[in-house]
Amino acid sequence: MNGIINVYKEKGYTSHDVVAVLRKIAGQKKIGHTGTLDPDATGVLPVCLGRATKLCDLLTDRDKTYEAVLLLGKTTDTQDISGAILNEQPTDHLNEAEVTKVIESFKGTYDQIPPMYSALKVNGKKLYELAREGKTVERKSRKVTIYQIHIKEIQLPRVRMEVTCSKGTYIRTLCHDIGNLLGTGGCMEELTRTKVGRFELKDSLKLEELRDLAQNGRLEDALIPLDQMFSELQSVVPAEKYIPKAYNGNDFFRNQLSETGKFCSGEKVRVYDAKGHFIGIYRYMEDKKMFHLVKMFLDPEELR
Repeated sequence: MNGIINVYKEKGYTSHDVVAVLRKIAGQKKIGHTGTLDPDATGVLPVCLGRATKLCDLLTDRDKTYEAVLLLGKTTDTQDISGAILNEQPTDHLNEAEVTKVIESFKGTYDQIPPMYSALKVNGKKLYELAREGKTVERKSRKVTIYQIHIKEIQLPRVRMEVTCSKGTYIRTLCHDIGNLLGTGGCMEELTRTKVGRFELKDSLKLEELRDLAQNGRLEDALIPLDQMFSELQSVVPAEKYIPKAYNGNDFFRNQLSETGKFCSGEKVRVYDAKGHFIGIYRYMEDKKMFHLVKMFLDPEELR
């Protein structure tokens, strides 16, 4: 199977656990996920199968939306409630207006230092492995963007909020940073990822639901074709005698299309053959009147 399944990752599973279970359900090895969720977190985890694994990096780069509960007054070594408590501070003096003002100040781009308990590597070793050895190493800050923070409920010391952010943003670090700015410390108590690009929580399926579909021979009902990830792009079909060039990833010219169209320089298009097989993504180069391969998704051997 080639496509993407919108999996609902349940609490207690690692992202790798989800992939391992789905390999057994689907009966195929070529499967990859599109962005790690911590074991205690839940929500949207797009999983790519077959040729769609070429999309893993692309989907990982998409903006994401989370619903999180910030617990003020506690600082932990993992920056979430599962970690060892490092410090506790009273929160009685806080008021909703002050908390709201500080949280909203994080909208925009800011420098975030990745947590020690993360899968980032330093000198070839994952940070969480070093953390479990009791080691702390210097981490460089990274610019992340918080596009929106919508406070859904405040019942101090807890704040429930919805966050839309750029790739590479750690929500538990955001909670930690908010707590620091308020002077009380803070950690993340709950986390649900509600959206990754076009994938939404309401459309996600639990592993048990996918297992039931597979047992009834209907797992492909949950599979989103990989070309739908590029539905905003124009589609083109080379004339029949030029299709072998596209099969081999070669460039082809505008006058070699089966039908002409209007294209802007640098515009990406979806390329298909005459039978509707999705070949890949090409970029139009106006100066040469030519389409140049960006990403190949079709293995011509599969057509034989």
